[in-house]
Amino acid sequence: MPRLRWPDLCNARDLGGIATSGGGQIREHSLVRTDNHGRLEPAGLAAMRSYGVSRIIDLRWAWEASKYPSPLAADKRYRLVPACFDPTGDEDIPADSYRLMVDASRDRLAAALAAIAEAPPGAVVLHCHAGRDRTGLVVALVLRLAGASVDSIAADYALSEDSTPATMVNTLAHLEAEYGGVAKYLIGSGVTPAQLAAVRARLT
Repeated sequence: MPRLRWPDLCNARDLGGIATSGGGQIREHSLVRTDNHGRLEPAGLAAMRSYGVSRIIDLRWAWEASKYPSPLAADKRYRLVPACFDPTGDEDIPADSYRLMVDASRDRLAAALAAIAEAPPGAVVLHCHAGRDRTGLVVALVLRLAGASVDSIAADYALSEDSTPATMVNTLAHLEAEYGGVAKYLIGSGVTPAQLAAVRARLT
């Protein structure tokens, strides 16, 4: 999971190299996670472009993207795909799991997976604000779909600041117990089998 030296970003890494079932691994230059792009200056933008990025998926809420617009918002590669419900402050979101986000945001998470599946060839960049919660959840779904182990997914998640592996372990356990696993959860949320296959083909 190489850290990327992209100026002005503090949580950027390529997911390539994570082991998958059957002895494979996630392909480098297929999926990149970052924090928000609001601080990007010309050097950082140039580094991203030179990496072969074909799609930038902004997982933030619409009001965030409006108040803090991405410097790439006018780029043809940019897509705003809010990944989760916008909490009102009344929800009891447990600190040790994203199960509430999983249960309440099925259509939005399905849209995020579809955006990855339908991206042109090249690296897909996912980001939210800090690149931890929403980005971490979408990355976990994609990696699990591609055959990465729970421990590997949790280890990647824990590389982000203020993250612990248990949060993602518990989230994936919830998906298994309540929905029969990530693939069944996504199919039940509106992702098509063809889109699932496209995500797997992109990453492996």
